[in-house]
Amino acid sequence: MKLSNPGSVPVYTIAGPSTARPLPDWLSRRRKRSEKHDPENVNNFELLQEFEFEEASNVVRVSEDGNWIMSSGTYKPQFHVHSTQELSLSFARHTKSENTTFLLLSQDYTKSLHLQNDRSLEFHTPMGCHYETRLPRFGRDLAYIRQSTEVLIPAVGVSADGSGFGEVFRLDLERGQYLRPWQVGVGSDGLDSGLQGGINVGAVNVAAVAESTHGLCAFGTSIGTVEFYDPRSKSRVATLGGQEGEVTALDYGQDGLSLALGTSNGQIRVFDLRNPRPLLTKDQGMGEAIKNLIHMRTPTGERKLLSADKRIIKIWDEQSGDLWTSIEPMVDINHVAHCPDSGMLLTANEGKQQHCFFIPNLGLAPKWCHFLDNMVHEMETETRTETYDNYKFLTLPELKSLSLGHLVGKTNLLRPYMHGYFVAAKLYDQARLIANPYVWEEERAKRVREKVEKERASRIRGVKKVKVNQKLVEKVLKRQEKRETVDTSAGILGDSRFGKLFEDEEFKVDETSREFMAINPSTTISKADGTEEVIQPRYQYASSGEESDSEAGSDSEKPSDGVVMQISSSRAAGGQTKDTAIGSRIQRLPQTLSRERSGEVVGEKQVTFVPQSKKKGKPEEAPAPEKKRLDSRRSASTNTFRRQ
Repeated sequence: MKLSNPGSVPVYTIAGPSTARPLPDWLSRRRKRSEKHDPENVNNFELLQEFEFEEASNVVRVSEDGNWIMSSGTYKPQFHVHSTQELSLSFARHTKSENTTFLLLSQDYTKSLHLQNDRSLEFHTPMGCHYETRLPRFGRDLAYIRQSTEVLIPAVGVSADGSGFGEVFRLDLERGQYLRPWQVGVGSDGLDSGLQGGINVGAVNVAAVAESTHGLCAFGTSIGTVEFYDPRSKSRVATLGGQEGEVTALDYGQDGLSLALGTSNGQIRVFDLRNPRPLLTKDQGMGEAIKNLIHMRTPTGERKLLSADKRIIKIWDEQSGDLWTSIEPMVDINHVAHCPDSGMLLTANEGKQQHCFFIPNLGLAPKWCHFLDNMVHEMETETRTETYDNYKFLTLPELKSLSLGHLVGKTNLLRPYMHGYFVAAKLYDQARLIANPYVWEEERAKRVREKVEKERASRIRGVKKVKVNQKLVEKVLKRQEKRETVDTSAGILGDSRFGKLFEDEEFKVDETSREFMAINPSTTISKADGTEEVIQPRYQYASSGEESDSEAGSDSEKPSDGVVMQISSSRAAGGQTKDTAIGSRIQRLPQTLSRERSGEVVGEKQVTFVPQSKKKGKPEEAPAPEKKRLDSRRSASTNTFRRQ
């Protein structure tokens, strides 16, 4: 059950195909099995069991007592009878030829008359086909006069005498014989008297009987006329002409004075029998022949008129002629039936499944599906929240800036609400694109930005405020965020042994200390006045080619609070490379390393050893004097005589 036409007059689709082309049986069964456990389909239900045909359905009708629904279809030619009390298929019966139309002669399904497309009439009872008879020509429609138990069958072609009149066959069910047919003018179209059929031969298309009132019979013809017969006098009493196209649908109002007719070009006219001029003229808008016309009344007493062609169903206000609501199924419509005193509509169509529509504003649900009223009431709240999902709210100045001000009050794409209007989202996007051609690039950048922000927001962020060392906490959390495992209870943040590190002022990290700057070469320090200062280390580049006296002098002039870093190189700037002794290098080291050389241990233990020769008793030879290298390449060889 879904809302297929939201608005002031909502329409709910209870059953019916959602696509124009029916699915194969094996695919539909597989889809049903896969959707069985889908949470979105938990509330779906089947109103009538097997309310479908293998190929298409032709006609559907509801019995007078409302307990039975009969529908005919193909292929193979058959008709189904559904029990509304059980909400299931009661039985299906096959016929020899396809059913054109049928009538329920009793208040239930037990007596039915079927007009076949092979010129035969079949009477069916619960036991099967009770009787079959043959018509002289092909029938177009069926009508029943209950007072005289006569069946009227409008037929195709003209009479054999060549008078240019079509015939309406009459079958008396009480006596079981044909009566003299009524003559209806359909025009001879230049045909010979002996020729009964042709390409443009006339026909009586449709019949209607004002059964509950005066009983006048009306017949619509292929030349656009409507002839009225009185069954009591068995004669023609009036003729209504001047219609464009063929008359394809007729229906009397409940009062018997209103007659609605539909033509083959989609025109609808409503007449008062006391006036030859139409009271209302409407166009269905699709250019297709009108198949059904039904007079209805709402619970408040408003008179409505339903008209249907093969593409759309429209319901009009009979007094003003305004369109009340419309229904456009996915498949072609063949016939529409209205459940009496309710808001339920049933359709026979070219799809495999038949449609069921429910209009709460037209009436309550039938007694056999009264639970629909509760379901609709529960869906109303959800429907109201979803009504404006595809609309954008704009004020009047914003409408004028988009050049949409001229549409106010002229289309339902602009719905007034409070101090502005709800504009259809598609119309709003098109108007904004015309007003600003670069809106797509801005929208794309906005979407990218929103996507990035959404990804950032999906990450788990740990925020922890402490008394001291807040920067240390943020640094730890940032490292955890890079590993995508943010947890304030892990590491030093959740260890009770490090609790005082973030609470006691004595454990506050001094960012101006020498040790902190040695670990963090570049640091931003917040001052008391609110400004920030970036402290960077001071570097000193010392060359091994310079004199040790000048370096020693520069070392003595260095400030004690600065970080001193020395970079030594065997190549002097702009000069040649020369080797220097280790002793001279030690003299150039900073003061802390000089203290280590003198025997003072600073921060680590000093280990010294003297290598000894493996041969005992052999005096140690003095080291050879260092030779000056002739080239700039250093040699790793221990051969002393290699350069001699």
